[in-house]
Amino acid sequence: MAIFKEQAITASDKAFFRLRKEIVDGVIPAGSKLSEMELSTNYAVSRAVVREAINRLEACHLVERKANVGARVVSLTPDGLIELYQVRESLEGMAARLAAQNMSEEEILDLNTLLNSQSDEVKTAELYYQEAGDLDFHYRIIQGSKNAYLISMLVNGLYHLVRMYRVQLGMAGPRVTSAFDEHKSIVKAISLRDSELAEMLMRRHIMYSKNNIKAKLQS
Repeated sequence: MAIFKEQAITASDKAFFRLRKEIVDGVIPAGSKLSEMELSTNYAVSRAVVREAINRLEACHLVERKANVGARVVSLTPDGLIELYQVRESLEGMAARLAAQNMSEEEILDLNTLLNSQSDEVKTAELYYQEAGDLDFHYRIIQGSKNAYLISMLVNGLYHLVRMYRVQLGMAGPRVTSAFDEHKSIVKAISLRDSELAEMLMRRHIMYSKNNIKAKLQS
């Protein structure tokens, strides 16, 4: 099984990957202001390197700039969640449909192996933390669509903002067990090459996840 790992080629890459992970994981809180000077000191890089990393994060929808305020981490809000998950439901539903048509038998076997490796943690701890990339069920489905445009839209455009909501609000608690069972049902539909069922189950799974996260945001 190949493990997805982005290669940090430059100092800017390293700063970008580190800052992105700290934002997604909540180490740098949602809504907080980003100080180029503070980050350059913490990361031991120049302010120019930090500025480039922030610009790249803005393109990933993790950072926003406002007049007279500067760069801030995006806030996690019910309205933002609904808009993001409307798009996610449609695109990942399509990805599941295409995955049922295009994933190889070996890829489906690897997907089942991934889920089996995570089952004990899910059932005993009600925790379902998945690292980005090949250790993430949703990433595997997206790649399994074999549609380059769809992969680019999801992975380069929305993936890490979706992960921000999932990691900070959706990967712990009672919902985890049902979400894991939904993953297994989606893989079964893909293994049966039932593209319509795979899409329907994925869309429903994302809708349930949206409702769960929305409830946490509003509590």
